[in-house]
Amino acid sequence: MQISITGYGAVTSFGLGVDALWSGLLEGRSGARDLEGPVWEGLPVRIAAPVTADLEAELGHPKARQLDRSQQLALIAAAEAWRDAGSPEVEPERLAVAVGTGIGGVNTLLGQDDVLESRGARRVSPRAVPMLMPNGAAAQLSIEYGAKAGAFTPVSACASGAEAITMAARLIACDEADVVIAGGTESAVVPLTMASFAQATALARPDGDPATVSRPFSADRRGFLLGEGAGIVILERADHAAARRARAHAELAGWAVTSDAYHITATEPSGAQQVRAIRGSLRRAGLSPSDVDHVNAHATGTPVGDLSEATAIEEVLGTGVSVTAPKSAIGHLFGGAGAVETIIAVKTIEDGVIPATLNLDEPDPQIHVDVVSGTPRRQEVRVALNNSFGFGGQNVTLALTK
Repeated sequence: MQISITGYGAVTSFGLGVDALWSGLLEGRSGARDLEGPVWEGLPVRIAAPVTADLEAELGHPKARQLDRSQQLALIAAAEAWRDAGSPEVEPERLAVAVGTGIGGVNTLLGQDDVLESRGARRVSPRAVPMLMPNGAAAQLSIEYGAKAGAFTPVSACASGAEAITMAARLIACDEADVVIAGGTESAVVPLTMASFAQATALARPDGDPATVSRPFSADRRGFLLGEGAGIVILERADHAAARRARAHAELAGWAVTSDAYHITATEPSGAQQVRAIRGSLRRAGLSPSDVDHVNAHATGTPVGDLSEATAIEEVLGTGVSVTAPKSAIGHLFGGAGAVETIIAVKTIEDGVIPATLNLDEPDPQIHVDVVSGTPRRQEVRVALNNSFGFGGQNVTLALTK
């Protein structure tokens, strides 16, 4: 069964909307910035790529105050995606939601715990639980759009957004839905997560300009830049989209999910299960490795993770395929990463241009894949893969076609 992507929407450190995201990438900008204020004092790393847009102005105060920040991001991205898809008319029982997150409403959880400790139980918000629960974004979207074919929330760390898209595809392939609002969201730029990632030596330590801190595939890479945002796509049964004469940005032709069963945070060094995910997505799509023009790499900038992914790409696709790593610019959006980067991969197909990986001045000599750097590369992209790998050994590859 063919599955079309008929709409997309995003909120990132570059601003509101897919156009802002895409122009920021093509212009070679970085969303990284110093985090200022007393709440960040004492942290070993105080650089991140947060969303600076006024979310309350977009949603309105009454609505915004009832939502955790991660839910706000998801609703704004979904509104753009739904408009972009032409606000499809679909029976409620044939409309589903699948929105992943790595943590959920951590801003609400920590904020309300502070209220409890400082002001007592009677001052805790009655909305705290629906705002902090991980399925809150999916639930809010199902209410907003009247989706009654299910509201699903994959929670698989950095792979959550991509895994939500695979879940959406399965719902359509199994004839449980005609249209699915799918993607991921995360707002975890808070002192607790920053401190924990820093203690685990996962965050890149600053050594100058914040824009240079994220260096995927570089010989001197040292960890990731934590970002924030949401990406939502509208997946639709192709014949359903054709019947209403909807434009398709791209087709979701294949997908695969595997697990390392190796370590709770470390990537399995051989990349064997990443290889299985890449091959599985191609097999489902009916494609061969030679069909692939481009890979949007997970590539967070960690020493082991980037090398194992590059090794997996080389094993399946060789060294000639064009690769890029958007986390160098927008940071690692954790549960939102896989969805936002799916949109980026779709844009490469639509526009025939691959954004450059930032800060790749000295490529790692152990990495042999063709990483686009310096300036964007103009190239026809008929088939693009999007890799998303997460803590816990979660591996997802999506195969996208014209």
